[in-house]
Amino acid sequence: MRVLENIFLNGILIAVAAHGLIGGSLVWDKVLLQRRGTQNLVAYVFWLGAISIFGLLLIPFGFHMPPLKLAGIAFSAGLLDLIASYFYYAALKAGEASDELTAMGGFTPVATVLFSIPLLNSAVGGHVTGFALMTLGGFVMFFAERRPLGVMLPRLLVASACFGLTNVLQKIAFNGAGFVSGYVFFTIGTTAGSLALLAPPSWRKQVFEKSEEAPPRSRFWYMVNRFMAGVGSFLVVFAVSRARPALVEAVSGVRYVIVFFGAYLVTKFRPQWFTEDFSKRSLIAKAVATGLILAGLVLVGLEGGSVAGGPS
Repeated sequence: MRVLENIFLNGILIAVAAHGLIGGSLVWDKVLLQRRGTQNLVAYVFWLGAISIFGLLLIPFGFHMPPLKLAGIAFSAGLLDLIASYFYYAALKAGEASDELTAMGGFTPVATVLFSIPLLNSAVGGHVTGFALMTLGGFVMFFAERRPLGVMLPRLLVASACFGLTNVLQKIAFNGAGFVSGYVFFTIGTTAGSLALLAPPSWRKQVFEKSEEAPPRSRFWYMVNRFMAGVGSFLVVFAVSRARPALVEAVSGVRYVIVFFGAYLVTKFRPQWFTEDFSKRSLIAKAVATGLILAGLVLVGLEGGSVAGGPS
């Protein structure tokens, strides 16, 4: 029984499951962002953040009021997460799912490490080789595409930096306040960020008018997809509480492998949803990237991926 508990609470395995769910949801996000009624970015991100209010359901399961400093750190992480999500979905809407998003698999783990060193005094522990392979896989995904760097880089760097800092702030909050208390304030921060989007009148109009224009079928699939992404996001946060943030982010390569294969299948079998360019060069490069990511996962697993980062 103890062995099964250790398996199910292993931070890296939780991260693999989480990023797998998010990868599937991102492919469907790409479909929805092409459709009338669900293609408005501000409205899309608003509902993404507003739904996070359901994180308050965890209050009966061990919540206690943390020190104001830790509460503020968790709250700030929630705000940053929504800002990062805005640029993340802006990249998804504007470009191809298999290039704009897979690039994040290289940049975000590096950003997380850079923030971890001064704030956590810990980056990847003894998992350097596994981390390097997974991150390299993300960069190979990125350079497999021919899109101009000037078009991709600004959004990617902002989103990656925000996600990296979010990961580290979450870990600090969880180390000091516990998972439930830290997560509750994290979701409050995300919800507050979504409500702030209603402040400009033009954005408020976009949120409510575009939401009403969406046909019932699109609204239904949006909510189903948000639930799937929400479960994945919750598991990512839980994984951060169980393992080093940089390792959890490096595992996001799994997400981008699924995005790549999902986009390929949609292009091949449902081109009316969206189409992407899959040249021979791109396919070979991304096959190599997938191999690197899987090799990194195996190494981290062999080295004991459940080891958590030390207290901040």
